Amino acid sequence: MINLHSKDEEIIYYLHEINKGIMPKFERCTGVSQSRLELLHVLFEVEEISQTALQKKVNIDHAAVTRHLKQLEERGTVVRRKNPDDNRVTFVRLTEEGRGRLEGYCREKKRFIQNVLQGISEADRDHLADVLAHIQKNVKEIQ
Repeated sequence: MINLHSKDEEIIYYLHEINKGIMPKFERCTGVSQSRLELLHVLFEVEEISQTALQKKVNIDHAAVTRHLKQLEERGTVVRRKNPDDNRVTFVRLTEEGRGRLEGYCREKKRFIQNVLQGISEADRDHLADVLAHIQKNVKEIQ
């Protein structure tokens, strides 16, 4: 491990390393990225939504949302269509096949989370969630 100067630096280092390591393993275990899973969750909750509104809900940049949706469409998970009244607007909806895939992704996500949090007590999980929420709030407030 790197020689860190303080406990505070060590905390930031661990957060960084966890962030770097968790996403590739999450995707390998679940079969889908966290970003795509967020998109699919939003689509599951609505009949149909504009791509712009979807992008705002998940807070992912426009180009990334377009890329994700194109790949999900190629796999038969979502369907996109142009608004007949305004060609600049694209609507997106989850297919039935996509709904089935989402159920599988959610099962794998649950299993992944259980593995990540294995051996951590419920009380420690509660405390950790509070601390991480506080850190997230602090990061958002940094100018």
